[in-house]
Amino acid sequence: MNVEKWIHVIYQVIMEVFNVKYIKNEPEHLVLEITGESHTICNILRKRLMAQDEVSAAAYDITHPLIGQPEFEVISSNPKKSLITASETVKNEANEFKEALTDAFNE
Repeated sequence: MNVEKWIHVIYQVIMEVFNVKYIKNEPEHLVLEITGESHTICNILRKRLMAQDEVSAAAYDITHPLIGQPEFEVISSNPKKSLITASETVKNEANEFKEALTDAFNE
């Protein structure tokens, strides 16, 4: 399976796990609604996306503080690939943090 197909498969898993729907799906501009999530996941994804050279913009908005669903926007040469890369970075950082906590608690 080539890289583009893997990107598509991983992206579909992200879409299902996070209950995400497309608002805008263009080759260099992606807007998603991420149901049930909050500033926590959106802010860290935004920061990791903006650390990538190919990402021109990454932002999110939650229109209502109590009932609003985050709308997440990415402008990049390949926003789906950029989002997957950012997600992998967050996952790796979370695993490193978990290991550090486990080591600290076992001392």
